[in-house]
Amino acid sequence: MRQEEIWDAEAARRYDTPGSGMFAPDVLGPTVDRLAALADDGRALEFAVGTGRVAVPLAERGVPVSGIELSVPMVERLRTKVDAATIPVVVGDMATATVPGEFSLVYLVYNTVANLLTQAEQVACFRNAARHLRPGGRFVIELWVPELRQLPPGRQATVWHTEDGYIGLDTYDVLRQRVVSHHVRFGSGREAQIFRTPHRYVWPSELDLMGELAGFTLESRHADWTGAEFTGESRSHVSVYRLPG
Repeated sequence: MRQEEIWDAEAARRYDTPGSGMFAPDVLGPTVDRLAALADDGRALEFAVGTGRVAVPLAERGVPVSGIELSVPMVERLRTKVDAATIPVVVGDMATATVPGEFSLVYLVYNTVANLLTQAEQVACFRNAARHLRPGGRFVIELWVPELRQLPPGRQATVWHTEDGYIGLDTYDVLRQRVVSHHVRFGSGREAQIFRTPHRYVWPSELDLMGELAGFTLESRHADWTGAEFTGESRSHVSVYRLPG
């Protein structure tokens, strides 16, 4: 399925989980704090702005925010929160769509760069970020570290989260560097709901090379938005790339 088919009206309706998950204050707060500091009193552009999980509170902090989003239903959900004057959005592919003006910060959070399913598209995404930035501007990516060490010979899947009524598991195609995330929700009955999303996983070193191809240098890398040290055991990273000033 294409990404615009996956992120349909039903997915947009169920996306927001106020106060929990990715919307929990301890997750969202440090994200917005860090991005507000990196914006450096300039304009920010969010690739894959979605329903405005990050863009809305960032705009409330006084940072002018624009967005690019492929899914019309996700934008419609965003419009129930803020109008187009507050957060303008261009509907299109974050690897190619353009937004008027110049920005000090472009950001792409919560693993979304992996929604681009080829290396060429991911490289194009970096170049599109560079196209929108002023000299010295920053491109920030939040991304998980592939958990291939969890795959012994012959196994193709990992369970990455379980709780009452929910199982999250990933199935890997290591030849094509692909992973499909399966989100299974169930109650006390026999039936369950399954939501699947395909991704192309990217190692930090490969991400750095993509940045170099687009003219960026790596400014910093941490394990999370609070600035924790990135180590060999880190399960995710926040990487800040910068253009020459």
